[in-house]
Amino acid sequence: MLGKILGCSLVLSGLMLAAPAHANEAAEKLAKQNACTACHGIDNKIVGPAYKDVAAKYADDPEGLAKVKDSIKNGGKGKWGQIPMPAQPQLSDEQVTLLAEWILGLK
Repeated sequence: MLGKILGCSLVLSGLMLAAPAHANEAAEKLAKQNACTACHGIDNKIVGPAYKDVAAKYADDPEGLAKVKDSIKNGGKGKWGQIPMPAQPQLSDEQVTLLAEWILGLK
């Protein structure tokens, strides 16, 4: 009985770890497909801020996810300098959420 419980626990743990990894891959692919990486690096500023800097800025902000989603969908200016971030209206709400959660999950 204990062996079955342990086995199920290990399988479920593996599934929980696999889902975020898959989501991370999908988000990173989406960022590349939509040219986000032309302006943003994970660790380094290009034109816009590094994704890790965005994650750090909003880490303790309860509205952080909503703010990042809004910036992705509607663009922005003045949050990270004078060069505006273009809006990404072609992205679905699900895609915007995927990207925002991925960005905010980077440490």
